[in-house]
Amino acid sequence: MRPGCRLRAVGRVLRDRATDDRGSAVVEFVTLAVVLLVPLIYLVLMLARLQAGTYAVTQAARESGRAFVTSTSEDAAPARAAAAANIAFEDQGFAGEGQLQVTCTQTPCLTPEGEIRSTASVSVPLPLVPAFARDVIPLEVPVSATQVSVVPRYEVRTG
Repeated sequence: MRPGCRLRAVGRVLRDRATDDRGSAVVEFVTLAVVLLVPLIYLVLMLARLQAGTYAVTQAARESGRAFVTSTSEDAAPARAAAAANIAFEDQGFAGEGQLQVTCTQTPCLTPEGEIRSTASVSVPLPLVPAFARDVIPLEVPVSATQVSVVPRYEVRTG
C-alpha cells in the first residue's frame, strides 16, 4: 500500500469518527434530566412540606378548641388545649415550632354557649436551605388556621 493511500484512509476513519453521533443521546438525556428533574424534585419537596404545615395548623386549631371546650374545669382548659396542639404539631414534624393562641368571648371562658377562638400558626422553612442563608433572607412561609368552638350548653363544670 502506498503511503498516500494509507494517509487518506486514516483521515477518512478520523473524519467518520468525528461525525459519528453514537453515544451522544445518552449525554443529552442525562443533561436534560438533571436540568429538568432537579427543580421538579425540589418543587415537590417544598409543596409537601407546606402541605404538612397546613395539616399541622388545621389539626392543632381544631383539636385545641375541642380540648378546651370539653374541659371540666377552667384551670385545666388551657393546658389541655396546649397539649392537643403540641400533639398535632409533632404529628406533622413541627415539634416545638408551632404557636397557639386561645381567646374567649365571655368571662369565664367556659360559660355555656360561649365561643372559644383558637389560632394555630407555624413558619414552614423551605427544604434544603442552610441556616446561614435563612439568617440573611427570610426563606420561611407562615401558615395559620383558626377554629371557633362553642362551649356545650348542658355540661357541669367546676372551678
